[in-house]
Amino acid sequence: MTKARLYNVYCDESCHLEHDGIPVMAWGALTCPASAVRPIAEAIRTLKIAHGLKPDFEAKWTKVSPAKAAFYLALINFFLNDDRLRFRGLVVPDKARLDHARFDQSHDDWYYKMYFTMLRPIFTAPHRYRIYLDVKDTRGGPKIRKLHDVLTNSLLDFDRRTIERVQQIRSHESELLQITDILIGALTYANRGLASSPAKTAILAQLRASLGQQALIRTSTFAAAKFNILVWQAQDTAG
Repeated sequence: MTKARLYNVYCDESCHLEHDGIPVMAWGALTCPASAVRPIAEAIRTLKIAHGLKPDFEAKWTKVSPAKAAFYLALINFFLNDDRLRFRGLVVPDKARLDHARFDQSHDDWYYKMYFTMLRPIFTAPHRYRIYLDVKDTRGGPKIRKLHDVLTNSLLDFDRRTIERVQQIRSHESELLQITDILIGALTYANRGLASSPAKTAILAQLRASLGQQALIRTSTFAAAKFNILVWQAQDTAG
């Protein structure tokens, strides 16, 4: 019998607003055994110090620059080589193709469906999960409660034994959430076909060298456990 373990899941999203003028949308989740969170966070703080940064420096995709490229590449290498960390992502390549009216849903309804679609492969019996999301805005409280309801109802987890909690945390306080932000940033950058930043392009090259040349822009195979993404396509509205 498989022994039940507790996992932390660190979630974030990019370009999730419906009319922000950016075609690509992405969600991501970094999974880690709860028992490993503290030693991994301490190792990442040590990595920051080794690269001349303060231990509380907040690593973010928007902060990737030539001056800090060596640190970010080392952080990606840390993720790739630590078997305790796994990433699951979902990419929507073109928000313009969404037709919510056709499916009698709001953008928010669809947003929660996509969150469940992204997270569903992570959940495995008999393990338990605690989900942490980056604080985004003042709507966070109701949004978190709604997501918890959607996840538990979809899994028939009415007593919340599988999904123990869904709560917000601040990314500057969580090294693992910072990794999630960077991996989602890389996904979005790759699927937008951008190449304007040499430092960001170097991160993409490092991920591709380890995971495969198409790993950031194509749906992963089922067996891809370390880095698994779904490229979600809206149903054709023609006809």
